[in-house]
Amino acid sequence: MQGLWEWYADSPFATSTWVDWVDILLLAAVVYNVLMLLRGTRAMQSLVGLGLLFVLYAVARFGGLTSIEWVLDNLLVYLVLAVIILFQADIRRALETAGARFFTRVSAARADASILEEVIKAAFLLARRKIGALIVIEGSAELDAYTEGTHILKANVSHELLQSIFHPASPLHDGAVVIRDNRVEAAGVFLPITLSKDISRAFGTRHRAAIGLTEATDAICIVVSEERGTVAIVSRGEIVPVADMNDLRQNLTEQLESVRDDLASPGTASA
Repeated sequence: MQGLWEWYADSPFATSTWVDWVDILLLAAVVYNVLMLLRGTRAMQSLVGLGLLFVLYAVARFGGLTSIEWVLDNLLVYLVLAVIILFQADIRRALETAGARFFTRVSAARADASILEEVIKAAFLLARRKIGALIVIEGSAELDAYTEGTHILKANVSHELLQSIFHPASPLHDGAVVIRDNRVEAAGVFLPITLSKDISRAFGTRHRAAIGLTEATDAICIVVSEERGTVAIVSRGEIVPVADMNDLRQNLTEQLESVRDDLASPGTASA
């Protein structure tokens, strides 16, 4: 016990004040939230690689590896800048997600039950006819970067409208439909394709686009496969096939509750 007290007396903790502890806790909170926001993105993968380089730099510096230290000392600054430039889109979306926590909007977290029923009905009517579709329910992160320059509708949600948009004869059937604030905000929207190599080859472009969007935002996607006539819900980069309307309704309700919980918990990432 005496040795422990002596260690404490000689450590920086003995002279620290409550301001120092607040400073440390705030810094830890910032670092934690940044890591959670970047989780699952390509920028996070690069951040892990940079972390390993910093570890190697520390080993080289304290281990007397002069050559490695000199190389890393001259390259690390440029590598950080390169990562910021290459993955600025991922970083921007992460920051948008963080900012959205302070400006919670009416969106997926408050989607009306009647609107969801129209979406569910449309999904299975399209699946029965083997017509592909991609329906996006916007979360707290705005999707203006994707809807800009597309066909802005701002129309009431109905299964008839959704079926007409995705009909093969429609010029908008190849893109996605974005639902915002209980209205069809835009149609013919093209989304980012995931770069993950772990996706099954059985999934087509619509599924990969849904995964790509939900990896970067807290949006929820409903995908109808034109090849198999199946319906799946996509959230947080994960695909969950659904068997029928009740299954979709239950999964969609759970995902919406998850988004609502994330909005109520500032420390939880939705990106």
